[in-house]
Amino acid sequence: MSVSPFDSALLGDLFSDPEIAALFDDCAQIASMLLFESALAAAEARAGLIPQQSAVRIADVCRDFEPDPATLAGPTARAGVPVPALIKALKAEIGGEDARYVHFGATSQDVVDTALVLQLRDAIAIIRRRIRKLAKALSAHADTHRKTVMIGRTRSQQAVPTTFGLKAAGWLAPLVRIDHRIESLSSDLLRISFGGAAGTLASIGVKAADVESNLSEELDLPLADMPWHAQRDVLVDFASQLTALTGALGKMGQDLVLLAQSEIAEVQPGKGGGSSTMPHKSNPVQAEMLVTFARFNAGQLGTFAQSQIHEHERSGASWLLEWLTLPQIITATGAALAQAVDMVPDLRINTDRMAQNLELSRGAMLAEAATFALADHLGRDAADKLVKDAIAKSAENASNLFDELPKLTDAPVDWAHIRNPVNYVGQADVFIDRVLGGTKRGLRE
Repeated sequence: MSVSPFDSALLGDLFSDPEIAALFDDCAQIASMLLFESALAAAEARAGLIPQQSAVRIADVCRDFEPDPATLAGPTARAGVPVPALIKALKAEIGGEDARYVHFGATSQDVVDTALVLQLRDAIAIIRRRIRKLAKALSAHADTHRKTVMIGRTRSQQAVPTTFGLKAAGWLAPLVRIDHRIESLSSDLLRISFGGAAGTLASIGVKAADVESNLSEELDLPLADMPWHAQRDVLVDFASQLTALTGALGKMGQDLVLLAQSEIAEVQPGKGGGSSTMPHKSNPVQAEMLVTFARFNAGQLGTFAQSQIHEHERSGASWLLEWLTLPQIITATGAALAQAVDMVPDLRINTDRMAQNLELSRGAMLAEAATFALADHLGRDAADKLVKDAIAKSAENASNLFDELPKLTDAPVDWAHIRNPVNYVGQADVFIDRVLGGTKRGLRE
C-alpha cells in the first residue's frame, strides 16, 4: 500500500506526472547534490583553494557515482539530512588524499538548497512549456468560437448571453499572467545557496568571494545577495504562483464539469470515464482532476507557507516541512497541466445544444436588453416595471418574453433584433482580441 497517490502503482497514472516526479525522486536529488559537490570542487580549484587534480578526481567520481538511496536512509534518519551520509559515501568512493577536499567549506544546507534550485530550474522549464502548449489550444478555441453564442451564467443562474470564445479567453488570460510572474520570480528563485555553517562563509576565508563567484559560473546560477538559508520568501512566492496556476486550471475544470452535465451537455471534456454499473455514463474525469489538484495545492500552500518561519540562521523543522510539501505542490501542478494539455485540444463543443439552451429562458435572459431598449423611450424606471410585468405574463402563459412585450407597449423598438442573443454579446470580440494579443506578446517574450 502506498502512502501517497503520487507514487502509487495503482493511482499513479491518475495523480502523478512522471516527467516532473523524475526530477524529485531520490536518484535525481542525489545527482543534483553530486553536481553541486563537483561544481564546488571546480570552483575552489579555480580559486587556488584545493589542488586541481583533486577537483578533477572529485568531478570524475561525481559524474558516475550512483549510490543506492537505501544505503543512505539510516544515516539520513539520524542526521535529519542526507548530505553527511552522501559525503561519507562519496569520500569512500574517491579515496586517498583527494577525498579530503570533498565538500570543503560548505554546509549541508548549501548542498540541499542548491540541488533543489537545479531541480526547480528543470521543473520550471517543463511547466512553462506546458503553459504555452495549453495557451495555444485555448487560443484556438477562443478564436474559432468567438461567434458561438451561449448562455452566460452568474451564481449558477442564467444571466445574459456570452460566447464560448470569450469563456475560453477567460480560461486563457490567467495562464499568461501567471507564466509572466513565474518568469519574473525565477531570477530571484534560481540562485545558488552558499553560506557555510551559519551563512558567513568564514570557513573559506579570504577566498570566499572568489569561490562563490566561480561556483555561480560552474552551475550557471546567479549569486544571491547573501546566503538564504533562513530566507524562504521566494520559495513561498513560487509555490503561491503554482497554486494560482492550478487554481486557474481548476476554475476551467469546474466550468467544464458543469457544462458537461447531462441536462446542459454543451461541452464534452476529455475522453470520459465509465461507470461500473451505468454503461451510458461518460464522466468528466480529467476536468474533475483539475478541480482536485486546485484544491489540493490550496491546502498544501497553507502548510508550506509555515516553512518560511525559521529561527535564527537555520531551522531543522521548517526545512523538513518544505521537503514534505513543495515537491507535492510542483508534482500536482505538473499533473494538472498534463491533464489540461491532453484534454483541451479535443474538447467537443456542442454548438447546437448551446443554441437550444439559449431558448430555455423563453427570452428572459434578454430582459436587460429589453429594459435598456425601452428606457430610451419610457425612462429607466418605467421600462424596468414594464419588462417585469412582461416576465410575469411570460411565466403565466409559458410564452416568450418578446411575444408579451409588444402587447404592453407601442414603443418603437425593433423586438426581432433585441430578442436575438447574437446581438447582445457586447464587447466579447474586443475582449477576445485583447486576450489573444496579450497571449502572443506575453508568450513570445
